[in-house]
Amino acid sequence: MSPKEASDAVASENPPFLLDVRQPEEHEFAALSGSTLIPLGEIPGRVKEIERMKDRTILVYCHHGVRSQRAVAFLRQLGFKDVRNLDGGIDAWSLLVDPAIRRY
Repeated sequence: MSPKEASDAVASENPPFLLDVRQPEEHEFAALSGSTLIPLGEIPGRVKEIERMKDRTILVYCHHGVRSQRAVAFLRQLGFKDVRNLDGGIDAWSLLVDPAIRRY
């Protein structure tokens, strides 16, 4: 999902669940408002925390979109129906949607 599409989705009446798969220090430095942090390596052990989102759109993001794409593939294998990757990650979001989000 492009940053523009993601921005529109977040602002909609039925926004996606935002899942940040970066490390805690990255999330602390810059994050999308309302996102839930579960680092990529912890997802297999913490998937029950997002099980209730299985039928909802989930927008997964990381720094540039690589880790989040891996998380998307994993969640789809578990039966999550509508899991999307934020193309370009939070870096692209900062460049194209919200320059107030700090870049690193």
